[in-house]
Amino acid sequence: MYDIILSFITAFTLTYFAIPSIINIAAKKNLVDLPGERRAHSTPTPSLGGIAIFAGVIFSIVLWTPFNVFGDLQYVLCAFIIVFLIGAKDDILPMAPWRKLSGEIFAAGILVLKSNVKLTSLYGIFGIYEIPDLVSIPLSIFVIMVIINAFNLIDGINGLSGSISTLITLVLGTWFFLIGHVELAIVAFALAGSTIAFLKYNFTPARIFMGDTGALLVGLICAILTIKFIEVHKSIEGSVYAINAVPAVAIGILILPLFDTLRVFITRILKGKSPLSADRNHIHHLLIDCGLSHMQATGVLVFVNMLFIYAVFVLQNLGTLRLLIVILISAMSLTGILIYLRNKVKRKVQI
Repeated sequence: MYDIILSFITAFTLTYFAIPSIINIAAKKNLVDLPGERRAHSTPTPSLGGIAIFAGVIFSIVLWTPFNVFGDLQYVLCAFIIVFLIGAKDDILPMAPWRKLSGEIFAAGILVLKSNVKLTSLYGIFGIYEIPDLVSIPLSIFVIMVIINAFNLIDGINGLSGSISTLITLVLGTWFFLIGHVELAIVAFALAGSTIAFLKYNFTPARIFMGDTGALLVGLICAILTIKFIEVHKSIEGSVYAINAVPAVAIGILILPLFDTLRVFITRILKGKSPLSADRNHIHHLLIDCGLSHMQATGVLVFVNMLFIYAVFVLQNLGTLRLLIVILISAMSLTGILIYLRNKVKRKVQI
């Protein structure tokens, strides 16, 4: 218990005091994100906040994790470093998308093959339970890649990615603590501590962005925690903290980044565009177009994500497939209402 609290405090403190120095250095060296057509900010702003998040998380995990119960930690840290280097390089000098994806696949491969962060069961979805390594390995790498990039894609307005990742890690970290997986709880609370410290400088008016350095790391950690959340249930059957329909509950916890990424990719493909092409069709963009400020949009999305988390825990007895259908229909309905409101505002502006 004390290790978990100390991991949170350590990560928070290091990140909180590191960011002002990073802001000053970035400003002096002109390492800033410039305003543009698709940018939501109007002044040059440093985008290296992920460096402080990385430092806080790594230092806290190494300092407080009991290595005797987390033997695979070395491989997890290797994956962290790879993703950190990719993000830092892209924030300073943008990389080709295929290079970033290659590095992310390498990091995901280390996690799956060396530290056993992989999905081995579909818990009865479509009648499938245990899955062989031939399917498990590529599926797990794909899931990690999706979650990593989902957090990168929602990092478009002040406070959003940091707030959503804080919510998710606090939920998962608390659950890991309750079932006695202190090592995973430490990872979760270390990230929560770092992102909360970062948010102090990222709320409007934002003095710094987390950039790809932070967004990719946040996504990677949430991917690890999510897969472990699903897999750990194999060893806690009968526990008071065991959850029914665990894959659907996991998707509900990550609903905002996952659904927004899925929706945007499908929309782009239907329009004949590359799913990786840039546009202003994310949910946070729709809220901004409805007239909300950055912080109002962030508040709405965090609240909605909280509602989904509450709902999936309450409705877990529906079963995995039924709960997935409920999640999908609810998310589509809310998005449809938002698109209607956005179009209504646009029509008023044009009149």
